[in-house]
Amino acid sequence: MFKCRFLLLLTAIMLLVSCSTVPITGRKQLSFIPQSQLIGSSIDAYNQLMSQSKLSTDPAKKQMVVDVGTKIASSAEEFMRENGMEQEIETYHWEFNLIEEDKTVNAFCMPGGKIAVYTGILPVTQDETGLAVVMGHEVAHALANHGGERVSQALLAQLGATSLSVALSTQPAMTRDLIMQAYGVGANVGVLLPYSRRHELEADRIGLILMARAGYDPRLAIPFWQRMGNVGGERPPEFLSTHPAPERRIEDIRTEMPEALKYYKAR
Repeated sequence: MFKCRFLLLLTAIMLLVSCSTVPITGRKQLSFIPQSQLIGSSIDAYNQLMSQSKLSTDPAKKQMVVDVGTKIASSAEEFMRENGMEQEIETYHWEFNLIEEDKTVNAFCMPGGKIAVYTGILPVTQDETGLAVVMGHEVAHALANHGGERVSQALLAQLGATSLSVALSTQPAMTRDLIMQAYGVGANVGVLLPYSRRHELEADRIGLILMARAGYDPRLAIPFWQRMGNVGGERPPEFLSTHPAPERRIEDIRTEMPEALKYYKAR
């Protein structure tokens, strides 16, 4: 009983002291682990993946990825300077690579700004502005420290499972197993997946502003996401997916467009 109470108290303390604010959106986020502490492991993982991947040898495509990525990253750093976040700029080590995988329609960003784009997404982006939508979205994940937040959520869910297991220690084994299985499903569907979708939508919003600040027309994000919606086959229901439905993304982007256009018109 003491151990259970201690774990519950520890969970409450972590919730109280571990809130930070996402730039641009102002959302309060749970973050036990600062992004700076994730950078070492993320750089190692990124370098390992790059060493195991076939990088594109097309000089024009490679340069386009680097050029667009650099502009978007500079836009993010400009925002940080304007908002008293100069010290945080030092935690980013931007790098942009193009992986030769025509069947993979994707891109990703590691904590600290290590970004990779797969060649399979280039037919969907079509040009620099379409690629700026992707780069804005990925840089936004780094700026918002979504990686640190996801790790924090997973740790909290694990701590909750441990507390529940201790509390059920006096129950029959079958009862404990059923309740723990239900907790696992509930934590994944009720907490972790919705937060993943929230991160995606938040990255869309921040990405729109970053690309607009970099001189790219944010209105062209809508046809890009429409094209993305036509890629692939059937999707799982939104509540069981880590990504929001394309229709939801586009609806939110239309709502957020006036905010992004303020930055674009200012250029």
